This record gives sequence, structure tokens and C-alpha cells, in this order.
Amino acid sequence: MKTLQIASALIELGAGLALLSYPSVAVAFLVGAPLEGPAALTVGRVCGAALLSLGVACWLARGDAQSRAANGLVAAMLFYDVAVAAILAFAAIGNGLYGVALWPAVVLHTAMSVCCVACLRHSSLKLFLLESKS
Repeated sequence: MKTLQIASALIELGAGLALLSYPSVAVAFLVGAPLEGPAALTVGRVCGAALLSLGVACWLARGDAQSRAANGLVAAMLFYDVAVAAILAFAAIGNGLYGVALWPAVVLHTAMSVCCVACLRHSSLKLFLLESKS
């Protein structure tokens, strides 16, 4: 779980910083169309702040792999990764958007989802065994 949390932290911190600093460029790289207008740039920056928050949470939890809080964080990241993979795949297939990073991002979030599921299954088994001993 530690490796997953570190990888998630680095990925989300990088994406968050990119969206906060250069939201239009980051979005254009992802979906092939820049953000236009103050409202779109503001939403892009809010998304950047949210990704930074996820990255910070994952980084701070990297040493805590056995608690329910760590499992909760991984479960939240699982939801996030599945949702992002689906949204980006729909952007490509349903809306015809295409940026250089679009399909790699879909693959990355799908892989991260699989890792989250594996960590949660392994961790749940450990918690179950610990609780059954007491």
C-alpha cells in the first residue's frame, strides 16, 4: 500500500501543480482543447487544488498502511481513479476529444484502480485476521 500511496501522491501532486499553474495548457495536453475564459480557468484551478489535496493526503498516509483511515483513503482513490478513467474514455469516444496524454491517462487511472482494489483486498484480509484474533 505504501508504494501505491507514494505513486498516487506524486501523480496527483504533479497534475495538481500543472492545473494550478497552467490550467489551459494542462487541459489542452490532456484533451486537445484549451480552457477559455475566466470561469473555465477558475474551475481548472479548483481541480488543481483538489488534486493537490489528494496528493498531500496520499503522501502523508504513505507510512500508515494498516489503519482504517488508510483503507478509506485508498477506497476514495479507487473511486477517483475509476471515475477519471471513465470520464476521460468518454471524452475520447463520446466527444471526440484527443490530447497527447488522454489515452495514457486512461490507462494510468485504470492501472491505479487495479492497484487500489488489490491493496484493499489484501488490507481487508489483514484487518479481518487481526480482529478475529482479539
